[in-house]
Amino acid sequence: MNFRDVGRGTWGVGRAAQIASLAALLVASPLALRAQDVGIAVGTTAPRAIPLETLEGAKADLGQVIGKGPVFIQFWAAWCSSCHELEPKVAAARKKYGGRMKFVGVAVSVNQSPRLAQRYAAKHRTPLDLFYDREGNAADAFEAPGTSYVVVLDKDGKVVYTGIGGDQDVDAAVRKAL
Repeated sequence: MNFRDVGRGTWGVGRAAQIASLAALLVASPLALRAQDVGIAVGTTAPRAIPLETLEGAKADLGQVIGKGPVFIQFWAAWCSSCHELEPKVAAARKKYGGRMKFVGVAVSVNQSPRLAQRYAAKHRTPLDLFYDREGNAADAFEAPGTSYVVVLDKDGKVVYTGIGGDQDVDAAVRKAL
């Protein structure tokens, strides 16, 4: 199951129960899923062509930044409490390493419109360059298990870190790519 299935309502009651159980597990035990336990495998090369759009609706491609230097990617939503928990850590890392690394947010389309993402990002000064994943292309390509999922790529586009949850050590993850 992926974000595309949720957004289109193609999953059944059993899937909804599985998702609810996973969400409860993440809330009850934030250390249950740690770095490299989920998503695209560390050591693999990231996909190069990933069609997205800007929050204003223009076509974009995540592949434009992959392989051209280190990249921090976070699958993000305005309603995600773990994403909110990561914000100060991401802001500190961007301030410290922003000249040497791109910081990208992929706003998922589950219960979130581009307009909602824009309003939240403006109000909270989200420390990411945001794109909107209307079709779930990036979520599929990076096997994103949920929001607050982070993928860090080195300069060549190789995955050096993945993790999920608000308790990630963003600074350490970024240093792996530098």
